[in-house]
Amino acid sequence: MHILVQKWGNSLAFRIPRAFAHEADISQGTTVDLGIHKGCLVITPVKKGISLKDLLAKVSVSNIHSENDFGVSKGLETW
Repeated sequence: MHILVQKWGNSLAFRIPRAFAHEADISQGTTVDLGIHKGCLVITPVKKGISLKDLLAKVSVSNIHSENDFGVSKGLETW
């Protein structure tokens, strides 16, 4: 696919076609890493880290486990 690079202020810009953006998981506001590899422009979306809030949002009544009993304390452990 050929697209036109245009001037945007003192920089250059081009539009990312919807199909490409969808496949690369890029949307408005996505932070990307821009680099050059063997003379080619490489744009990679930066994936955000997983937060505790994101993990806890996945906990539900159907996937929560019961309490485990590991027996009596040994050594300096306290319960």
